[in-house]
Amino acid sequence: MKQLLFALLVCCTCNIVHAQKDTTVSLKTMLLEQLRTTHNVKDWFVPVDSAIAGLTAAQAMWKDSTDNHSIAQLTTHLIFWNEQILAKFKGEQAAAFNGNNKETFSGVDEVTWPQTVQKIDSVLTELKNAVMAADENKLKSWYSTLYHVGTHNAYHTGQVLYIRKMKGWWDDAKGVK
Repeated sequence: MKQLLFALLVCCTCNIVHAQKDTTVSLKTMLLEQLRTTHNVKDWFVPVDSAIAGLTAAQAMWKDSTDNHSIAQLTTHLIFWNEQILAKFKGEQAAAFNGNNKETFSGVDEVTWPQTVQKIDSVLTELKNAVMAADENKLKSWYSTLYHVGTHNAYHTGQVLYIRKMKGWWDDAKGVK
């Protein structure tokens, strides 16, 4: 009987250890999930694509009388920094940057707003694809930067939603449940 109980205990222990190994999530999986949920997958919060969808150029350019940024400026800022990180991650030369972050919040007009919406989508898609193609060693050296990219994107997307809600331009049905 003791042998049977011992064998059962060993089997259970092996199953637990095996199950734990099966549930291990890779660094790539975690980074991609964060990049997806801040780009175009609704999960705990609204991603940037939903946050800017359906806005007119006039709405995107609206600004209060303070130094706060418009939705368009927040979007161009996200494009700038995601392009910077993407270029560096790919080993390419990033766009020139003089160190003045205020300049990354550039404006748009009626013609460039739709292009801006498309640009944020393409940059975030390309970043996800680059992470998907990267090996584990590269991700280990980039994990902190990539993690902060997702956090930065979520932060500014929250600002976009705040403006939309304040102005009555947000349909709660388009949010997360």
